[in-house]
Order: sequence, then C-alpha cells, then structure tokens
Amino acid sequence: MTEPVVELRAVGRRYGRVWALRGVSMSVRAGSFVAVMGATGSGKSTLLHCAAGLDRPTSGAVRLAGRDVTRLREAALTRLRRDRVGFVFQFYNLLSELTVAQNVLLASRLGGPRVRRSDLERVLAAVGLDGFGARRVGELSGGQRQRVAVARALATRPAVIFADEPTGALDPTTGGQILRLLREAVDRDGVTVVMVTHDPPAASFSDRLVLLRQGELVADYTTPDAATIAARLRAVSAGVNEAVAV
Repeated sequence: MTEPVVELRAVGRRYGRVWALRGVSMSVRAGSFVAVMGATGSGKSTLLHCAAGLDRPTSGAVRLAGRDVTRLREAALTRLRRDRVGFVFQFYNLLSELTVAQNVLLASRLGGPRVRRSDLERVLAAVGLDGFGARRVGELSGGQRQRVAVARALATRPAVIFADEPTGALDPTTGGQILRLLREAVDRDGVTVVMVTHDPPAASFSDRLVLLRQGELVADYTTPDAATIAARLRAVSAGVNEAVAV
C-alpha cells in the first residue's frame, strides 16, 4: 500500500495549560480532498498547522511526504515545506507590490523546485488568469488574488496543498470558483488537498470529512451533502457522539 501523504499519530498540542489537540490520529492518501471542520476552538487550524509542519506537536508524531517532521531540524523542515507543500490562506499571503508571475514563482526563486515558463503559463491558465502574469497583485480583486494563491500552490507540483479557510474572505460565487479549482486539481492532477473550513457548502467539495470537538477527532467519514454536513456539525458541536469511521 502506498504510504500516506500526511499522517498524524496520537498528536497532541498544548499552549500553556490548554490542550488544543488531544491524541489525534489520521492519515491522508494521495489524490484525496479532506475537509476539517469543528466549532471555534475545536483545534482545526492547530491540526492543519501541525500536519503542514508550521507548528510542532507537543506529543505524538507527524509524517509529511514521507518525512517525520517532528524529527527534522528547522532548516530541513523549511526545505520540505518549500519543496513539497503548497499553501492557500484566507487572506492570500501574497506580496502586493510584485506581479502575478513573480508571486507564483517566488518559492522557485528562493531555491525551491524549478518552475518553467510553460508551467507558469499552465497554472495561470488553469486558474483563469491567462494573460495576467505582468499585472501587479495589488491591482487585483480578492477573488483574483486567491486565484494567484492557488496558482502559486500548484506551480511546484506539491505533494499536498493545505488550505486554511480559503474562501473565508470571498463572496459565495467567487468562493465556489476557488473550490472548483481545488476540486479540479485533485481530479485532474492527483493533487492532495487538506482544507480547514467552517462552511458546509465549501466542505461539500471534499471527498472526506473530519470533525473535531475540543481538540479530539470525533468523526471521520465520506463527505455527505452540505445540509447533512451542517446537521452533523451542529450535533458534534453540541456534544453528541458520532461513530468514527476511518
């Protein structure tokens, strides 16, 4: 069996006296789209940050693209994130004074995997920004900026893309366009996506739904429709136990 792209083994994360994660175990296979949901304070962003190597767990182990990130030194961890991981954040994390092309190529120019001109043109066309390479990001709309962020994440052909509330700052129509881009990347290119969201319609684009409550994984199953997601999220947030099907 192929090794999971992302694997958490009994991961706990404590901030002071508060445990944001409590013994979470899960694995993510290549070419899948996983949505992580839970009430505010449930630990979903902490889970994503630990899985992506942005934060180190207090206990347990994390494997990312075949490497045990809990054992890596900071320089090696930085290279792993640069070379094998793509990120899409709620507020884009782009450099407004640079052009679209310069933002997309930034990781490559900082020593990451080489991105050829044909690759740049391919990802810009894929996200609907063909011909926008010379435009400064500061001139773009919010939806266009998020498209740049998706293109940047895809350009180096990463093992996995981590998306943290990628549609949170967008209107529903534009948000839907971004989610379709991520869905197409999974279906067409075999990209792996792990997405934190609070929005059931956004989660419905995924293959698999993971629900957290108070730092614990309480449900893990094939993604249902948006209405069922909303009902299950309300039940979990209210403290109703659900079977965990991993």
